[in-house]
Amino acid sequence: MESITLEQAVKLLEQNTKIITEIENIPLLHASGRILAKDMEASFDNPSFDRSPVDGYACRAADTAHASKDTPVRLEVVREIDAGQYSTEEIKKGQAVRIMTGAAIPPGCDCCIRQEDTDYGEEQVCIYRQEKPWGNYCFRGEDFKKGDVLLKKGTRLTFVEAGILAGMGCTEVPVFRLPRAAVFTTGDEVVLPGQPLPPGKIYNSNQALLTARLLDFGVELTYVKSIPDNPPAMAEALVQAAADVDLIFTTGAVSVGKKDIMHEALAQIHAERVFWRVLAKPGMPTLFSVYEGVPVLSLSGNPFGVAVMAELMGRPILGKMKQDDSLSLVRVKGTLAHAFEKPSKGRRFIRAFWEQGVFHLPSGLQSNGVLASMAGCNCLIDIPAGTPALKEGDAVEAVLL
Repeated sequence: MESITLEQAVKLLEQNTKIITEIENIPLLHASGRILAKDMEASFDNPSFDRSPVDGYACRAADTAHASKDTPVRLEVVREIDAGQYSTEEIKKGQAVRIMTGAAIPPGCDCCIRQEDTDYGEEQVCIYRQEKPWGNYCFRGEDFKKGDVLLKKGTRLTFVEAGILAGMGCTEVPVFRLPRAAVFTTGDEVVLPGQPLPPGKIYNSNQALLTARLLDFGVELTYVKSIPDNPPAMAEALVQAAADVDLIFTTGAVSVGKKDIMHEALAQIHAERVFWRVLAKPGMPTLFSVYEGVPVLSLSGNPFGVAVMAELMGRPILGKMKQDDSLSLVRVKGTLAHAFEKPSKGRRFIRAFWEQGVFHLPSGLQSNGVLASMAGCNCLIDIPAGTPALKEGDAVEAVLL
């Protein structure tokens, strides 16, 4: 297939992408961002005891009848119970215990009195306020009860879920394993950062850009290599990676030039070509193939094209692989704070910063080969095909990064 819409391309990507179902148990403290692979059911009540929500005194509500500042009720303080302590000795009529927030309420008590409503007595305490039965009283199982399913399979774990799991006593969590990916960048004109920069060469920004974004998406990077513009070398790299990964990304060498070696490399290993060229810029020459069941998404060599298509194509298929709804594309609407004077014969994506319904364009160039002007941008404005130059105040729609 050639020259298909972006939506058609994403549909074909998803049709050729497998959901990862393998489960691994990982330490709870490393589980943030992962997808829960099983329902998590509580095996006990939490808390497993009735507890006080205040610092003060636990007693019988009936013993506080008619208590006031002018007519206090005096109770015998028989002991102190701090948080973490527990007593089975029943409190009798006319007695109270000094109690701290979170401490277990002993048998016989049906309320707690705030220390502000007392004289802070140690052997005897004056109660200045009547309390009703079960006032200032937290019951066993208030947080959750044994048998409750607290978290469902498919939940994306955040700090909140980590706290819930810790409260359940979990030290390990069953999650779906992460997708394993390979990133191969091409181009005899590029050198890796840290090396001398000869005349006519540029540094390989695509490798850092793409690997960083894939890590944002929650991918395990198995191979990250720069491959020369040599079809057999690329073919060998693809074959090696396909045995170990779920998805392969390449950048560059997908157009029709003499050095655009991806077509030949994929043909050498008899990969199935699914589509080539997408009706959108940047990244129009994107090529998608499948080799030995492994999707191979070959992006253009322009840095902005890599950034755009990694977002618009890589993100949705990784969301499917991971069963992670947080990777779904989110669209927003608003108005332009600045004019974009270039007509768009075909569909085009441009970088911008969206805030409170207003899109601000960067001062730098929107060129496909320019990356610096993308700093600080948080969205890609989606300009439909056939759109004339855009004016300040025009309504537009964008995909959030």
